[in-house]
Amino acid sequence: MDCSYSYFIKLTCTFLFIFVVPTTSQNSKCPFQYLYHFGDGVTDIGNSVRVFPWGRSLPATRLPYGTTFPGTPTGRWSDGLIDFDFAAADFGVPQITPYLSRNASSSNGVIFSVARSPVLDHNFFKSRGVKIPPYAVPLSVQLSWFKTHLKSICSTPTECADKLGNSLILMGDIEGNDIGYPLTQGKSIIEVQTYVPYVTRAQISATREVIKMGAKLIIIPGNAPLGCYPYILTALPSNDPTAYDDLGCLKSVNDLITFKNNNLQQAINNLSREFPNVSIMYGPFDEGVLAVLAETSTDGNITLKACCGIGGKYNYDSKSFCGSGGVPICSNPDKYIFWDGLHLTHEASARIERILIQPALSTLNCTS
Repeated sequence: MDCSYSYFIKLTCTFLFIFVVPTTSQNSKCPFQYLYHFGDGVTDIGNSVRVFPWGRSLPATRLPYGTTFPGTPTGRWSDGLIDFDFAAADFGVPQITPYLSRNASSSNGVIFSVARSPVLDHNFFKSRGVKIPPYAVPLSVQLSWFKTHLKSICSTPTECADKLGNSLILMGDIEGNDIGYPLTQGKSIIEVQTYVPYVTRAQISATREVIKMGAKLIIIPGNAPLGCYPYILTALPSNDPTAYDDLGCLKSVNDLITFKNNNLQQAINNLSREFPNVSIMYGPFDEGVLAVLAETSTDGNITLKACCGIGGKYNYDSKSFCGSGGVPICSNPDKYIFWDGLHLTHEASARIERILIQPALSTLNCTS
């Protein structure tokens, strides 16, 4: 990697450091050589900070992002690594790169995820009066990036199909923003529920397209339990104690998430019947997050608070976001689940990976 660009010299050299240092021990051998991931900030390892012209001003380009590991910002929206860093190492493909980096074409793992990106396109939200950030890259655009990437690593449809047949493709988690944006901008749960079929249809359409290009192994993660996230809890407060479950999460929002995930699982079942020779699996990301919430100590009432943030019951204020001047960081991020109110801490990501990915290795025919 060329580390001569003055603005990003520290950032890009840090990327290089992370790509060549395994995040955990690799004891598995899986029946695929390549990893591709579409998504949002949950799995963004440096694309958003490279989206011109907004990327250079995003919070993930400055401390305290990266403060736990490696001690400087890496473009990840976390204090350290994200769940896919740990998962890729378990899959035996630790050297993953963001698509917008210079060395994506030489990597066996490429991330197309961009923080704050939705499944649906800008026009969908504009027509409904919902604003999304200009740097957001919807799934359709990420899919276009994927096609461009393929042109750099294979020259014929047959050769590309062979590579995709030797790949694991993860289609999400990304749709949380399709739900989170309208909810935090005053749209009702009843209205947002009407968006779900559009979201699922777009996810399935993108999946069908990569299957027709040669993909044989695909995981489509479900949506996280947004009703537990500090930014949602802050935006939709209730004086009714029965609005919250035993974990302190908003029942109505998580009911919407359950509806959305059930809709996706049914669509995956239908797609599996359409392509019986392709392994298409649902990833219960919500179960991983809820399991970590349930097993986390509530000492100090920090379970649903942001480690990096300020204000209110949940340490979150969208106008004083993590990385802004005067916004404090907790002294013990390893005790927190939520980093900045929207994304997970390094430690929470590692715990979720242990809950979801490690037990799934045998299902993916990975061997020790």
